[in-house]
Amino acid sequence: MGMDIRLPIGLLFSLLGVFLTGYGLFGDKSIYAKSLDINVNLVWGIVMIVFGAFMIGLAARAKSKHIPSAASPASDTTRGSGH
Repeated sequence: MGMDIRLPIGLLFSLLGVFLTGYGLFGDKSIYAKSLDINVNLVWGIVMIVFGAFMIGLAARAKSKHIPSAASPASDTTRGSGH
């Protein structure tokens, strides 16, 4: 099975969220006068980080369900070889 699309989406949103949050924390505070002094970059950066982490969590959960155990008969390579 191919790569789960949730993993790259989660990584992208998390990375962009970190950049946006950093800009909101360390950027020029005077630009928020037009937005009623609400730090929009900080708020949406945090939202993007949370969404990215959620997507990565879903991808990790789906991957853990598809890992075959070592004791399963399908993974036994010596069965049927006559040894």
